[in-house]
Amino acid sequence: MSDTAPPPAPTRRPDRWLVLAVICLAQLVVILDNTILNVAVPSLTTELGATTSQTQWVVGAYSLAQAGLLIAAGGMGDRYGRKKVQLLGLALFGVGSLGASLAAGPGQLIAARAGMGVGGSLLLATSLAIVVRTFDQEEQPRAIAVWTAIASLGVALGPVIGGALLAHFWWGSVFLVNLPVAALGLVAVARLVPESKDPRGERPDLLGSLLSTAGLVGLVYAIIQGPGAGWTAPRTLLAGGLGLLFLLGFVLWERRIEHPLLDLAFFRNARFRGAVSGGVLVSFGMGGSLYLLTQHLQFVLGYGPLKAGLATAPMALTVVALNLTGVGMRLTMRLRPPAAIALGLSLLAAGLAAIAEFGHGGSYPGILLGLVLIGAGAACAQPAMAGSIMSSIPPEKAGVGSGLMGTLSELGNSLGVAVLGAVLTAGFAGALPADLPGSAARSLPGALAAAGPDRAHQVRSAFADSLTDSQLIGAVAVLAGGLLAAWLLGRAAARPAPATEPAPARAA
Repeated sequence: MSDTAPPPAPTRRPDRWLVLAVICLAQLVVILDNTILNVAVPSLTTELGATTSQTQWVVGAYSLAQAGLLIAAGGMGDRYGRKKVQLLGLALFGVGSLGASLAAGPGQLIAARAGMGVGGSLLLATSLAIVVRTFDQEEQPRAIAVWTAIASLGVALGPVIGGALLAHFWWGSVFLVNLPVAALGLVAVARLVPESKDPRGERPDLLGSLLSTAGLVGLVYAIIQGPGAGWTAPRTLLAGGLGLLFLLGFVLWERRIEHPLLDLAFFRNARFRGAVSGGVLVSFGMGGSLYLLTQHLQFVLGYGPLKAGLATAPMALTVVALNLTGVGMRLTMRLRPPAAIALGLSLLAAGLAAIAEFGHGGSYPGILLGLVLIGAGAACAQPAMAGSIMSSIPPEKAGVGSGLMGTLSELGNSLGVAVLGAVLTAGFAGALPADLPGSAARSLPGALAAAGPDRAHQVRSAFADSLTDSQLIGAVAVLAGGLLAAWLLGRAAARPAPATEPAPARAA
C-alpha cells in the first residue's frame, strides 16, 4: 500500500507571495524601461540633437543587450545562485540608470542604456526560475499568471509614467526614477528571496553570448543605417557582413561545444519553429507599433508627452485585463495552438492596420480600436506560443526554454523598432521635396528646419504618410508570418510523435 500512496505535499513558504511581489517589482522596472522611453523620443531628438537612427539605438541598445545575454544569464544563475545574480542585476541596472540620466550626448546615453540592458538581462533571466522554485506545482500556474500580468502592466505604465515625468521634469527623469526602485529591490531581495542554484548546472557559454550579441548588433546597425547612409554604403555593408559572420561563427561554435548557449537541435522541431516565429512577430508588431505611434501622436497630432502616454496605455491594459481575468487563457484552451496563434496574430495585424488608416486622419477612437485589437491579439497568441515552446523541448531544458522566450521577445522588439524605423526613414526621405539635403530625413525637426515655415505642412504630411506606410508594412509582415507560424504548428501536430530515446549518459 505504501508504494501507491501519494508523496506528502511540500511545505509552502509562508512568505511566498511576498517573495513573488519582490520579484515582480524588479521585473516591473526592467519591463517599464522598454516602453518608458518611447514618449521621450521627441524630447531626446530636440534636446540632445539626436538623429532618428540614434534614437532607435537608444531604444534598441537596451533590448539588444538583454536579447544577447538572457540565456547566458540564466545559466549563470543556475550555477552560481539565482539570488546572487538578481542582486548583481539590480546593482548594474541602478548604475546604468544613473549614467543614463546624466548623459550629455546620444553616444553616452546609448552606452548607459546598453549597461542597463545587461543588468536587466540578469534580472529577467532569473526571476521566473525563482518563482518556479518558490511555489509548488499546484500554485505555479497562478503565480506565473501574476508574473506575466505584471510584465504587461509594465508595458502599459511605461508611456504613462514617462509622459507624467516629462510634463514636469527634464528627459533624464525617466531614468532617475529607477534608482529608488533598484535600491528597494536590493534590500528586499537580500532579506526575503531564498537562494537556489544547481551546483552541477551547465557552464555559461561566454563566447557564444559574445558572438550572438555582436552578430545581432551588426545586423541591426546595418538596418538602421541603411536608409540614411545607403544600403550599398561601405559602413552598411561592413556592419551587415560582420553581423552575418559573427552569427555564422555562433552557429559553428554552438554545434561543437558540450554546453551550448542555444541547443540548435531544438529548431528541428516544427512546433518549436512555429512558436518561435510567432513569439518574435508579436514582439515585432507591439514594439515597432509603439515606437511609430508615439512619434505620430506627438509630432503629427501635437499630443504632449503625458497625453501620448495615456493614449497608448489601452494596448497593454487590454493584455493585463485578459490575463488577470483568465479570459485569454480560457479562449486559447478552447482552440488548438495553431488556431490560437493564427487568431492572435491576425488580430494584431488588424490593429496595426486600423492605427495606420484611422490614425492618419487624427481619429483617436480609430487608434483606440487598433490598440485594443493589438492587446487582444497578444493575449490570445502569447499563452499558446509559450505552451508550444515549453512542450516542444525536453523538461530538463525548461530553464533554457524560459530564457529563450525572453530572448525572442527582446529580439522581436529590437527588430520591430529597427525595421519599421528604417522603413519610416526611407519613406520620409523619398517623400521630401527634392531640393532638401539628404540629411533632412534623419528627423522631423531637422526636416522642418531645412524646409522653412512655408513648406512645414508639406514636410509634416510626408512624415505622416511615411508613418502610415510603415505601419501597414508591419501589419502585412505580422499577418503573413502569423499564418506561416500556424501552418508550421499544424504541420507538426499532424505528424506522429517520435519515439522518445534515452539521453546518453555523461560522465560526472
